[in-house]
Amino acid sequence: MLDVNEFKNKTLVISGGTRGIGRAIVLEFAKMGVNIAFTYNSNQELAKEQADQLQKDFGIKARAYELNILEPENYKEVFEEIDKDFDRVDFFISNAIISGRAVAGGYTKFMKLKPRGLNNIFTATINAFVCGTQEAAKRMQKVGGGSVITLSSTGHLVYIEHYSGHGTAKAGVEAMARYAATELGEHNIRVNVVCGGPIETDALRAFTNYEEVRNATAALSPLGRMGQPQDLSGACLFLCSSKASWVTGHSFIVDGGTTFK
Repeated sequence: MLDVNEFKNKTLVISGGTRGIGRAIVLEFAKMGVNIAFTYNSNQELAKEQADQLQKDFGIKARAYELNILEPENYKEVFEEIDKDFDRVDFFISNAIISGRAVAGGYTKFMKLKPRGLNNIFTATINAFVCGTQEAAKRMQKVGGGSVITLSSTGHLVYIEHYSGHGTAKAGVEAMARYAATELGEHNIRVNVVCGGPIETDALRAFTNYEEVRNATAALSPLGRMGQPQDLSGACLFLCSSKASWVTGHSFIVDGGTTFK
């Protein structure tokens, strides 16, 4: 069992904290007494309501910051705002993704891929991880270390229709995480990946073959069900805990056994 006391008064910065996997991670850490700084894309009112509710429910400090993940260079300004509200950064989770028009030409068959869609996916996945981790690491060094996680998927291990752009970006960000882990280890900063199988979120429901993916996942998994956001949030909490103090540069696969069958 994880020790609540080791988390209290520490701070998590997470991109995309209002929905799906990001929201589940926020709640998982808030329950442990972690202060939360999360980003949102456009719905300021929802983000503010959620931050207020976190403070009320868990007695922590919570703040929301606007960030377009397609402009990752703006992480610098976001972290400067975070510095005004929080006195430390201990954990950073790169979670935010893009969907809809932004992935047009990137979420399709291989022969229909277009540079613009691919570039957007790579920017939101790899560049965002780099920019966010650089800013977080500067602050983690001031408190003696920390933990960084990037969310990935098994789409670079198994074939998923229309997923070549995303799957390739996930492979790239996992390689980048291993480089970051190697170079940041001297500062006691651990960098890991939580690699999820298909998880039931709004982003997945937006896929044109959502029902097919859902049914196939349940059929493939020995556990007989689709993955839920909470299945990944627990893995993130573990990797940020002292129980994982010698775990870095690792891809932690949480897929219900679907990549084996």
